[in-house]
Amino acid sequence: MTLTDTTMQASTARSASGEARAWSVNGSALTTLFQAAKALDADLDGLVAEAGFSPADVLDTDRQFPVADLLHLYHCVANASQTPDIGLYVGRIDYINRLNLQLYACSGCQTFREYLNVMPSVLRIVGDIGEVTVRRESEYLCLDWQPLDKATNRQRYLSDSSLGVAAAIVNSVCVQPIPVRAAHFTYSEPQDLSLLRQQFGDNLRFDQPVSCLYFDRACLDYPLIGLDADWGQVLAQPIRHLFEENSESSDFIIALRKALLRLLPSGEMGLDKVAAALNISRRTLQRRLAEQGTQFLQILQELRAELAQQYLGDERLSITDISFLLGYMDQSSFSAAFRSWYGVSPRDFRKK
Repeated sequence: MTLTDTTMQASTARSASGEARAWSVNGSALTTLFQAAKALDADLDGLVAEAGFSPADVLDTDRQFPVADLLHLYHCVANASQTPDIGLYVGRIDYINRLNLQLYACSGCQTFREYLNVMPSVLRIVGDIGEVTVRRESEYLCLDWQPLDKATNRQRYLSDSSLGVAAAIVNSVCVQPIPVRAAHFTYSEPQDLSLLRQQFGDNLRFDQPVSCLYFDRACLDYPLIGLDADWGQVLAQPIRHLFEENSESSDFIIALRKALLRLLPSGEMGLDKVAAALNISRRTLQRRLAEQGTQFLQILQELRAELAQQYLGDERLSITDISFLLGYMDQSSFSAAFRSWYGVSPRDFRKK
């Protein structure tokens, strides 16, 4: 999620070039729906018969399913559980399921502004359903839900779940609470507003052009909750040597690795971006790397390779989650890189 005043270009490009029936989502999105159905005491046997597949079919959370399957399952679960607010339940479950991903993503950030630039993207983590974009409006910071398929714009399920996750994240990562000041929804006002009010407060508006949440703009400079006195503690022991000052690496290389760790989830690791993060020029960065007898891509790939091993040791992170944390645009790109490093796929490495 990048702080910007325009709709995310990836969403626009994919909307214009792809057909909805070719879009896909990760199995984790469907798994969460089955979790919600079970928690709401829905008739799972009847649900399986109506949906055409079972919880066992989506146990592989890195498997891809057509978006149409996700939308159909939302409809089935809402009917089976008699819960039109099913998106809010799914959002809460999804937030907890991906809590470890959030912790890793924010481990190198100090303020909420920094975290917004690495906040896990819906497109990259869930699949082709849409994106939550960030913009400024007067004294507010706005999080907009931008569905990939415009035909779903007035549908509740995707906007409720995505904005529900966003609200939970925003109000949990900072020392100061960040309450929702207003919530707008594209769909018409439902009869029962109790859960919406619990999730987003009392300032609700419906039949709006965009589903979005409003927060005080001042929250951008709020400090994140410190996970540990040394943020490197978030990472496990095997890679601590990459960031410790008593290692054999120079202070410059350690600083470079820390900068890269902060930038990896954003996917923006170009020389100019990294140089800016270190408060030096591109030329100075290249000169200092040459003085160390190394190259930028070598440092980047070594860091990714070691982080990949560590992340794969955490079963709560899916292969898709790890691809995001390492700055790859998709799982296949990460898998190809991992195979080049270790001679096996990430999945096979994890099994061993």
